[in-house]
Amino acid sequence: MADSTATPSTPVDVVLVGGGIMSATLGSIIRLVEPTWSIRIYERLDAVAQESSNAWNNAGTGHAALCELNYTPEKADGSIDITKAVAINEQFQTSREFWQHLVSADLLPEPEGFIASTPHMTFVRGAANVDYLRRRHAALVVHPLFSDLEFTDDPAVVGEWAPLLVAERSADEPIAATRSTSGTDVNFGALTRKLTDYLESTGAELHLQHEITSLRQRKDGTWRLKVADRTWNAAERRSTVDAKFVFIGAGGGALPLLQKAGIPEAKGYGGFPISGLFLRTTNPELVAQHQAKVYGKADVGSPPMSVPHLDTRVVDGETSLLFGPYAGFSTKFLKKGSLLDLFMSIRPSNIVTMLAVAKDNMDLTKYLISEVTKSRWNKFKTLRDFMPTADPKDWEFITAGQRVQVMKSHPEKHGVLEFGTELITAADGTIAGLLGASPGASTAVPAMVDLLERCFPQQFPAWHRELATMMPSLAPQEWSSEEAFAELEADDADFQKTA
Repeated sequence: MADSTATPSTPVDVVLVGGGIMSATLGSIIRLVEPTWSIRIYERLDAVAQESSNAWNNAGTGHAALCELNYTPEKADGSIDITKAVAINEQFQTSREFWQHLVSADLLPEPEGFIASTPHMTFVRGAANVDYLRRRHAALVVHPLFSDLEFTDDPAVVGEWAPLLVAERSADEPIAATRSTSGTDVNFGALTRKLTDYLESTGAELHLQHEITSLRQRKDGTWRLKVADRTWNAAERRSTVDAKFVFIGAGGGALPLLQKAGIPEAKGYGGFPISGLFLRTTNPELVAQHQAKVYGKADVGSPPMSVPHLDTRVVDGETSLLFGPYAGFSTKFLKKGSLLDLFMSIRPSNIVTMLAVAKDNMDLTKYLISEVTKSRWNKFKTLRDFMPTADPKDWEFITAGQRVQVMKSHPEKHGVLEFGTELITAADGTIAGLLGASPGASTAVPAMVDLLERCFPQQFPAWHRELATMMPSLAPQEWSSEEAFAELEADDADFQKTA
């Protein structure tokens, strides 16, 4: 293996902390542009993709802003702002281009193992919401990336698209829906495993049940990491590894490690952990009647994480339906973490941020309290709003992954809560980490390209030329150009067919 002889005095070129989609993506990109670099992956559990990347710990939505209303806010003048929706769709196209390149180069197996074509729909109830959805559709459909988006306020058409939404629904209730047939369901757990297999086949080392317990930068700029071997029969419980570059892609575990690293760029950041539940059914009769990811509208005053959605899920070749999420609260930063995680993350540098967020987000506190105290039947009635014929005997509750929302300092408000992802990089480019949640996994590729540009400014110009041949959307272009979009469709044709 390329780095099998590495010792603390012989630094590994790249250490990836955490065996999720972010580390697997970054490692794969680095391997393509720098094939001789040594790479090590450290994962504290006994397999990769067991936390947020696991298929049952997330909704599997290929986030392209086709159905998510929180990406298209309404302005004060009543117009719809599509800026964020366009940006997220562009980022997802870049991710798909990278996956397509790996498949075409025989570096990944066929895509049907990790991505499936699944229409994306938005479904709303009530006259005001119907009006909003109509205006949203009008704003989006003129952009080439959303040109296939359909709108209807005809219950019969909604029933053709998704029968479970209208069966036994009152005819007096105004409803509307949009649909894009270009949507996808992504098994990020399967994709992570395939990317990790590729990395191992090229000489990268994967160390399972190994946990990074501390990080310290040495005088020469490299990082010394202390590693705890968590296997029951470990010959040596503690060891160290030196690294020229460290990426912390450990999901909820990233913040504590960035804090341990002591870089000033991580000061002022906090994490707000939120747990969750999904309802799942594998009833073949129900599954056959619903082939879409259908997102609704959050209640007024509710946070983006409360958006209800009824999703087709394809996991390891088996199709099921998933509904949720039902938010809850836990002080753990990881699903298999410690109840002390939140308290251990409090520092003098972030306590003002965290207190300010707590003061300014009482609506979130009320929402979480209401969710936690809801009975299972009241939770189930939320599904009934979406699917009037839902029967409890067909559904089971499953525990979703733990997500940690980013809290960051703000010059005026002292602290704000972020609902996206946040890339933190040291000034010298030797260490970086990713915080936050949705739409994280869907935008993993452009996020990691951004990381490389920030951390390796000297090498990046040469890398960018090579990466742009793999991902044409990285080349300068105007996405509103019909010619550019036609080229994207042509390049993506084979991948669309298999997915």
